[in-house]
Amino acid sequence: MKHMPTIKSVMTPFPYSIDIDAPINEARAFMHKQNIRHLPVMSKGKLAGVVSDRDIKLYLGPDLDYPEANTTRVRDVFLANPYVVDLNESLDNVLIAMAERHIGSVLVTRDGKLAGLFTATDACRTYAEFLRQRFRPAGGDEAA
Repeated sequence: MKHMPTIKSVMTPFPYSIDIDAPINEARAFMHKQNIRHLPVMSKGKLAGVVSDRDIKLYLGPDLDYPEANTTRVRDVFLANPYVVDLNESLDNVLIAMAERHIGSVLVTRDGKLAGLFTATDACRTYAEFLRQRFRPAGGDEAA
């Protein structure tokens, strides 16, 4: 009998993070360089929230050069109460919550400390792998 996987089996472990007082331009540049859209935010070594590329774009405007872009800090833009789960949470519960809340990322913790990140992109990748395992492509050598 198969068991429901936990979030730890599909999360991105040891994600990048940024300090709450970092300039927003630094966060934006780092996210672009690493090709990521969600960045956990830390304050004095503790998880404080998450900032997304969308949050930054909405704040800075369509040209991404809002007059305060150089002085704005991550603390001015980030989401302080993100969806956070323990790494032993079942994957189905996380996926349902993401869909119901219309959110693109989940912060995963172990004993209250950041352990991983799970995004909608991770969900798509995981589901694609599931489908490939479940529905193998038809081979040309098989008899009918």
